Amino acid sequence: MINIGLLIIRLVIGLLFVGHGAQKLFGWFGGYGLKGTGGWFESIGMKPGVTMALFAGLAELVGGILFAVGLLTPLAGFIIAGTMVMAIVKVHGANGLWATSNGYEYNLTLLAVTIGVALIGPGQYALDAFLF
Repeated sequence: MINIGLLIIRLVIGLLFVGHGAQKLFGWFGGYGLKGTGGWFESIGMKPGVTMALFAGLAELVGGILFAVGLLTPLAGFIIAGTMVMAIVKVHGANGLWATSNGYEYNLTLLAVTIGVALIGPGQYALDAFLF
């Protein structure tokens, strides 16, 4: 049962990050693409905005794919965790903890889940289990 639980966690979290990366990179799923996301990044002091949006989008897309399929899971978890640290520091941290105030509650939860899975391993239903 633990392995099925880890698979569910990896698929849900990983695929959500793939979606967030696609929003930033391609404007899919209601996102703004590189130009729009880059403009917003510039507005919050992350310069150059388009370059930072590219890095963030790639981290979310690649980290999400790796996490979902359980390949290089510790690396994938830490890549995703890094994006959540930046979200807390640059966007949500000043608003306090609770999501109801646009705080960092959700980002912290994702950070804990991805680091937790990175440390305990992806389970047997993962590419890591087949390859390593």
